Amino acid sequence: MPVATAASSMKIMSIEPHLLKGGKCFVLVRTSEGITGIGEVSPMNAPASAHLIENVYSKLLTGMNPLDIERCWEKAYFSTYKQGVMGLQPETIAGIDIALWDILGKATGLPIHQLLGGKRRDSVRVYASIGGGAHNTPKEMAQRAEKAVAQGFTAVKIRMDYGPTVPDADVKKDLETLSTVRRAIGDEIELKYDVNNGYSVQTAIRVGNEIAKFNVIHYEEPVAQTDYAGYAKVVDAVDVPVAAGEHEYTRWQFRDLIQIANPDIMQPDLVKCAGISEAVKIATLASAHHKLLCPHQTQPTIGTAANLHFTSVFVANDMAQEFDHGGLDSPLNGLFKNPLEFKNGRLTVPSGPGLGMELDEQKLNAMAV
Repeated sequence: MPVATAASSMKIMSIEPHLLKGGKCFVLVRTSEGITGIGEVSPMNAPASAHLIENVYSKLLTGMNPLDIERCWEKAYFSTYKQGVMGLQPETIAGIDIALWDILGKATGLPIHQLLGGKRRDSVRVYASIGGGAHNTPKEMAQRAEKAVAQGFTAVKIRMDYGPTVPDADVKKDLETLSTVRRAIGDEIELKYDVNNGYSVQTAIRVGNEIAKFNVIHYEEPVAQTDYAGYAKVVDAVDVPVAAGEHEYTRWQFRDLIQIANPDIMQPDLVKCAGISEAVKIATLASAHHKLLCPHQTQPTIGTAANLHFTSVFVANDMAQEFDHGGLDSPLNGLFKNPLEFKNGRLTVPSGPGLGMELDEQKLNAMAV
């Protein structure tokens, strides 16, 4: 059958969620032409996402042409709008949408970065995202940062994992952590700082003006994710670029974030913000407002692969992108016949069709919950 004919008649036959040990959820979309696309949802609500896929989205989308990605996205999103536009609904759609882009690439023989307009570089510089700062000692965080540098990372981020409910928990320790990490990694390594929404506005401003002495280049989510007005005050008061966006899930939320909070760096997360399709619209919105783009991403395999395609197209400079430090040793890497390649602080952008990752379904089933 000619490719064009096969494409026009292709149908979604099934959408399968695969819950894995460790709280992950992969999505497999199977088609009438024997092409299977793979995707991933955010681990924040993985069991609930699996339930939605089995009981809602599989019924909505089965029978549709998987190459009609925008039509599938609209049907999934607007048919389930009241399931919630912050969290579960867009996170679930993300897994399906990424799988549909994988199918499009496999059907055309092209990698996703080519379908998006063409990559700017063959590899993406990544920073080691190191969490647990609220519970670990400054020395422990510094030791982990040293290990990341020894592995080849040229940038690290310290994550505090606070949340907004108890602001300003231990600011003295936070500053000690940054100071200890900076001494440990030296002056040449880029340092980013993620408060995870843990400061009041006044404290965020004070800390933001103090961390310049540690040469922090990225000040992430210093205040509650719901406090857009507070963000604007912090942005106006500090010189360090302020980053936000992992808690925004749609183009409409990013519109409001930009117009009200006005952060310097936009951080959509492809396994949260309803997938590649919506992330492309967010990238256009960021470009229209002259905002830097540095997506949030902590999922080491499919999520990171999707992010590599996306950032290689839409991030104009060589800004380091997020990669969870534990991802280098993740057991999920063993599920793929061609795991992502890390070398000299960079991840190679996959060149195969679609995501460019070949999933071993036997190993996937063995890791299933």
